[in-house]
Amino acid sequence: MTPSSPFTCSIVETPRLAVNVWTSGPEDGVPLLLVHGNLTTGGFWTYVAAELPDDVRVIAPDLRGFGLTDPAPVDATRGLGDMVDDVHALLETLGLAGRAVVNAVGWSMGGGVLEQLMIEHPDDLASVTLVAPLSPYGFGGTTDEHGTRAFSDGASAGAGGANPDFVRRLGARDASEDEPMSSPRVVMRTFFGAGDNAPHVDEDFLVAELLTTRTGEDFYPGDAAPSENWPTLAPGDRGILNTMAPTHYDASGIVDLTRKPPVTWVHGTADQVVSDRSMFDLATLGELGAIPGWPGADVLPPQPMVAQMRAVLAAYAAAGGTTREVALEGVAHGIPLEVPARLAEEIVATLVR
Repeated sequence: MTPSSPFTCSIVETPRLAVNVWTSGPEDGVPLLLVHGNLTTGGFWTYVAAELPDDVRVIAPDLRGFGLTDPAPVDATRGLGDMVDDVHALLETLGLAGRAVVNAVGWSMGGGVLEQLMIEHPDDLASVTLVAPLSPYGFGGTTDEHGTRAFSDGASAGAGGANPDFVRRLGARDASEDEPMSSPRVVMRTFFGAGDNAPHVDEDFLVAELLTTRTGEDFYPGDAAPSENWPTLAPGDRGILNTMAPTHYDASGIVDLTRKPPVTWVHGTADQVVSDRSMFDLATLGELGAIPGWPGADVLPPQPMVAQMRAVLAAYAAAGGTTREVALEGVAHGIPLEVPARLAEEIVATLVR
């Protein structure tokens, strides 16, 4: 961990698995759960944690398949349900579940974990901050703000879209910058790194955490199924990327919750990962000509991820919830690294004490 990190790490044994948890602040402080995204760990929150008030108790677990948490296989048929239940079990072990006292922040995939957690364990969270979050309709394969699928089998989403060279180098724990298009270090730096704040973060630490990601069909990226639809692969039932496929993931049901914790949505206008033209959406790449055979915008336009989030939160507010949108001009996907102090301010503004 970085020399200036406020974090300490410990393994917490829960009924489901042993979880590596990064913590800071007093045990009797205001509970704040920080849930990391894909290809990262709880350690990526270190710069945000350093900016939080002294009375906040930060709890930042490594999700299964990442960091030092037990590498239990990921069943994608429940969406992000395995991770949701892992987080709930951790809160139970810490005596915090079911009491609506935990403030929670989720980044990217971690936002998707919180969206599903709100539905499956509705009394766990006091407030929710979604940071560049997964769309409530998952990642890839949907065409409009209502989450309509282009293909019933979810083709163009899931593990089949992963770059095999990137996966190979991830599994080999390759920290080099050789062949930049498939370098884990360069991909992180380019798409979810610290941007202009790079001089103030320890990239080697972050890359070391990134390279703890488990690879394979049970982990990252998962398995794929053959499809008659473009690009001839559909989501499988195992592994990380399939948890977010629209065939398995749909958290739009937060609109129907009886108790609605306040939701703050923080996103960057320069995000290339979660956006209305994501560079990780095969439809965007097809439109750009990077993948041949794209069926066209009338069949498979780039997924409107931001529009989907905005529409679901508008419905959440119309149904009695409280929402707030914070758009960070010129900021990309790596918000906890690029603007940690600004993000900490927004988190503090949402805390239920």
